Amino acid sequence: QVQLVESGGGLAQAGGSLRLSCAASRRTVNMDAMGWFRQATGKEREFVSALYWSGTDTYYADSVKGRFTMSSDNAKNTVYLQMNSLKPDDTAVYYCAAGPSALANGDIYHYWGQGTQVTVSS
Repeated sequence: QVQLVESGGGLAQAGGSLRLSCAASRRTVNMDAMGWFRQATGKEREFVSALYWSGTDTYYADSVKGRFTMSSDNAKNTVYLQMNSLKPDDTAVYYCAAGPSALANGDIYHYWGQGTQVTVSS
């Protein structure tokens, strides 16, 4: 079983920054990609970003493009989400996920973290 543990959430002011981390207990053959998703209260889960451990490509939702940066540290089995220029609309529980492809469809990811709350005040 693979465990994903997120950290780094918290409270930030609009225009501020936060950095999320997601550490995987191990990597398996079905974990070529990692993704970040978020779910705000009363809304559906939405894709934020995804990448391949091989480092070939990184993908972003239009709503975060230019403000968020996803990266990985393969030696630590950890991915990060640097969030800059935060907006109140970014308030949500953020989840990391692991799966075979860096797609926006959350259904293809096999493993999920427990989530970390990000709250952005105006």
